[in-house]
Amino acid sequence: MRKILDDIDKHVAQAVSHYWLTRKAQKDKQKKRGVSDAGLRSAVTGGAQMDGFITLFKDLIVDAGVENQYIHEKKALELPGFFRPTKEWDLLVIKNDQLIVAIEAKSQVGPSFGNNFNNRTEEAMGSALDLWTAFREGAFSGGVQPFLGYFFMLEDCQASNRPVKVREPHFRVFPEFVGASYMKRYELFCRKLILERHYSSSSFITSAGDNGIAGVYNEPANDLSFKIFARSLVSHVGAFV
Repeated sequence: MRKILDDIDKHVAQAVSHYWLTRKAQKDKQKKRGVSDAGLRSAVTGGAQMDGFITLFKDLIVDAGVENQYIHEKKALELPGFFRPTKEWDLLVIKNDQLIVAIEAKSQVGPSFGNNFNNRTEEAMGSALDLWTAFREGAFSGGVQPFLGYFFMLEDCQASNRPVKVREPHFRVFPEFVGASYMKRYELFCRKLILERHYSSSSFITSAGDNGIAGVYNEPANDLSFKIFARSLVSHVGAFV
């Protein structure tokens, strides 16, 4: 066993580096070809940036004793929903006809943090509600509740650190949101996903484009560290080995 947990920081750094290198390669390739979305949008249309993290999740699960045949990371990622026919996740573990793990891995790079923040939060909450309702209705052969994980990486830049005003034309927003930057909003969001038991565990990290290629990243909140997320994942998976 590789015991990835013993050196998890190094593995996260490698995934962070892969993210920024892949993003840069996609942008450079599209600019060279002269396609219309060769700007920042190329990071959205290109895909593959999160592959380093998905591979890390898979390696952790394999280290815990689960055979590769039960892990889905490239295809067959659809799960039935209650409010919609299916939802595609980023990684699944299915063994003996039981859903063991479902993980969503997302990221956001500026400059449009406002609209993307709303889209990301609504998507994550809706996906969790859909899955747990489907689970209640027996969509996944019953059994033990699956591990539902949410991972998010945000660009660490001036725009994501800047305090954001809130509009309160009728009622007061919750005080933790007053003057909170988008970085703080994401931290609060990931924490509340766990507190309200929408997800089993969540990890939130940040990284800047200039040194992210070297694998540099930060964890704004200790309770949302990647290590805690990884330990929770491995612990859950270990019960099925």
